[in-house]
Amino acid sequence: MNADPDLGGAGAQARPGGPFRFAHMTGSSIASRDAAVWVTDFLNAGYYRWPVADRDVDDLRLAFAILTTYWYRRQSPRRLRITDLRAFHAAYGRGRFDTELAERGLLTRGQLLEGAAKLIGDWFPDAYADDARRAWGIGFPTLEERAAYEPGRRMAVAPVGELTPESAPPERQTWHTYPPVEMPSVDAVVSALSRPETWPDYASEVGRFTPLRAGGLAGQTFEIDVAAGTDSGLPVFTRGYVTITQLVTSEDPPALERYFSELEAGLARYGKDEPRAVPEGGTAALGFDLTTHKSHFMGAGHNRLILYTYEGRTWVRAAGTWDPMPWHLEQSYRMAGRAAQHAFWGQGDVARLSMLHQLALKIA
Repeated sequence: MNADPDLGGAGAQARPGGPFRFAHMTGSSIASRDAAVWVTDFLNAGYYRWPVADRDVDDLRLAFAILTTYWYRRQSPRRLRITDLRAFHAAYGRGRFDTELAERGLLTRGQLLEGAAKLIGDWFPDAYADDARRAWGIGFPTLEERAAYEPGRRMAVAPVGELTPESAPPERQTWHTYPPVEMPSVDAVVSALSRPETWPDYASEVGRFTPLRAGGLAGQTFEIDVAAGTDSGLPVFTRGYVTITQLVTSEDPPALERYFSELEAGLARYGKDEPRAVPEGGTAALGFDLTTHKSHFMGAGHNRLILYTYEGRTWVRAAGTWDPMPWHLEQSYRMAGRAAQHAFWGQGDVARLSMLHQLALKIA
């Protein structure tokens, strides 16, 4: 049985990881397995344990930024460990246990910021609120420190592995196009997506992209953190890696036309009642492939993000091509991942779940 495509992306051939390697891809690369419980509890307190109606996705981005900034400023490539719990308890214990929210184990946004000032530095709340000092999912005390950031620090703890593009015959692959999400303008989308260091600002409740290399889109590698079961307040986390292996823009019209002609031909021939990627009469503006790496939670394949205009409006949508899933991935996907993955790319039109909706809101 084929699975629907997901957060991912074509390049060198390699088999996807087996079930044991997949099991090691839970959580974030910056947290070791012995830190998983307290890191999850921190994210739950700041966001996932709150009633859905009271959630603000930027509180989740803030909680992740606190974890990531603390990790980065430790000046060590090692992951967060159980021993780091002491520092977090010193900064947040009072907020967790001495307030009227204690029985629910919640942290307000104010408590998140107050604790971060104690944990990281009193400069952090202002830095997080400053677009110029917030990048890579990290708050920086100065513009100079932001400019000096080395993505290799995170790459050093990320088991990226080999690229795993789809390799099955096209007729056995899944070809799928997600519903488009309206954007303010082509220029706004291109400007935002062309700065990968800002992608953590578009994280949703169920997923986030963190860049692992310096530079722009071409050749960029992302760590994807994904959460399933978020409505229950008991999320389950996993991660995967993708690299941009093909990028076409309006600056190279022949390449842009070729890219979209091949995509439309593939969807028409191998998709099962799939719509066109760009509606008839629309104009493509940007497209790129996100190719999976070994042990990606969706197996082998690649996803595309495409930008186009149609009838005077601007749209972004995802379109993926995937091999049949190995049994261990298919079981996880069917039980927990499918709904989250579809929502992440905009299906269902729930803004807190969709990265594309968050992008549209951020650049409006």
